[in-house]
Amino acid sequence: MLLSLSIRNFVIVESLDLEFGPGFTVLTGETGAGKSILIDALLLALGERAEADVLREGATRAEITAEFRLGEAARDWLAAQDLHGEDAGIALVRRTIDSSGRSKAFINGTTVTLAQMRELGELLIDVHGQHAHQSLLKGGSQQRLLDEHGGLMAPARLVAERYTDFRKAQKARSEAEEMAGSAKLEADRLRWIVEELNEVAPQPGEWEAVETEHKRLSHAASLLEGARAAVDALAEADDAALTRIDGVLSRLHSLSQFDARLAPVLQTLESARAQVDEAARDLSRYLGHADLDDAQLAQVEARVTALHAAARKFKTAPSELPALLADAQHKLAALSASSDLDALRKRETDALARYGDAARSLSEYRVKAAKQMSAEVTRAMQDLSMAGGRFEVQLSACEPAATGLEKVEFLVAGHAGVAPKPLAKVASGGELARISLAISVIAASATPVGTLIFDEVDAGIGGAVAETVGRLLKQLGQQRQVLCVTHLPQVAARGDAHCVVSKATAADGRPVSQIAPLDRKSRVDEIARMLGGIEITETTRKHARELLAG
Repeated sequence: MLLSLSIRNFVIVESLDLEFGPGFTVLTGETGAGKSILIDALLLALGERAEADVLREGATRAEITAEFRLGEAARDWLAAQDLHGEDAGIALVRRTIDSSGRSKAFINGTTVTLAQMRELGELLIDVHGQHAHQSLLKGGSQQRLLDEHGGLMAPARLVAERYTDFRKAQKARSEAEEMAGSAKLEADRLRWIVEELNEVAPQPGEWEAVETEHKRLSHAASLLEGARAAVDALAEADDAALTRIDGVLSRLHSLSQFDARLAPVLQTLESARAQVDEAARDLSRYLGHADLDDAQLAQVEARVTALHAAARKFKTAPSELPALLADAQHKLAALSASSDLDALRKRETDALARYGDAARSLSEYRVKAAKQMSAEVTRAMQDLSMAGGRFEVQLSACEPAATGLEKVEFLVAGHAGVAPKPLAKVASGGELARISLAISVIAASATPVGTLIFDEVDAGIGGAVAETVGRLLKQLGQQRQVLCVTHLPQVAARGDAHCVVSKATAADGRPVSQIAPLDRKSRVDEIARMLGGIEITETTRKHARELLAG
């Protein structure tokens, strides 16, 4: 359940802090006041894509924070992600967006990816938007709605996974059959590569090591000569650096008794002498272990020649020889395995059988879910000024697919005595909006999330139908937390809580959206405004009080 929402510098909202309770909460206000901005902010906090233009004009950063009381599924998800806070039953989500469009997402103070934020959001809220009815005309959406309503998403995913496995097995068998004629030639080629390179036996990283060793050995004489000259210059020649530094130190030591300011210079020279002495000792140790190993040089040169020859033969770089060998070995093994057509055919048959089991099981579940959904939406249509109307979920057999063995299509009859026809062909705009609302309410009652949001899904209806919508949403609010953005007074009057959104002008001249919870008196005035427009009369107030009393 959503407990609180805090918004800073989002679109036309400068600063807003809201608290929410259980039951049915309505959000009303004049067109353009920013009612749906609150929903957009909440969706942004839960991982929706964001652009820099969501920042309020003049602001450098927008920030949205929401606090939720968690259900079991969300608690388990947070525990699995190691994102739980001090209170395992509460989650604090936060999203920031700067003026360049960069955003950051946090769950309980820990930085997370937007994908993680969206995963959690799917366990917290379910949004039914005002244009949801448009998706009803698409077959894929109709199938998804049926599966969601029937709680069939898990078996549907299993069917999709097994179909993918079957298609992979089918493709492997098909490719093996096509390659059967050329497989022997390819196997011979790969075997030749493996045999040739096995003789050379190139190792990963070997070429770099051999190159380095070859450079060292081939320049051994120069290295020894240079090191010897350096030792002489530093320590062993008559005018070596150490001898000259010692002379300077002796002279300055005798002078320092007359001027203490020479002490730092003496310290620096003594440090330099120690470093030069250490360098000379290191060079002496180097000379003690270095020699001109002609045999080792010859051995390394032979290895370089062998690797170069193999690289020229296979038209590649010497450093790539180990990868070439590994790739040839892998392909040869795969080719040997794929040559067993009987095994591949059996794998395909087994994968098809597993898919068939899962798909038939899903079909049985869908038949039951279709009957239940048809009956429930038909009942709801009677209350939404479609008396005698009928809704039917039709399942038609189709070729095996990732979605199963049937196509799902929604059929509707607007009134009694008419055979149901595809929704896209017979439903008017108003009927489609009402059917969408009925499906939304019914589907929402089946969802496991704790917060349901309806963003102007009642657009295009009014009168007695609006009263029914309000009753349905209030009834739903007894099971879940329901937030509804509405322009209908009949719906608003049914809310357990009521907030009004208004637009004003800030001190800097920019528009700003504000929201305030209403008490009994101010709620009467808001319902009266929704009934009668800008001018509120005693008559509209009376009607408003009657709606609230109902």
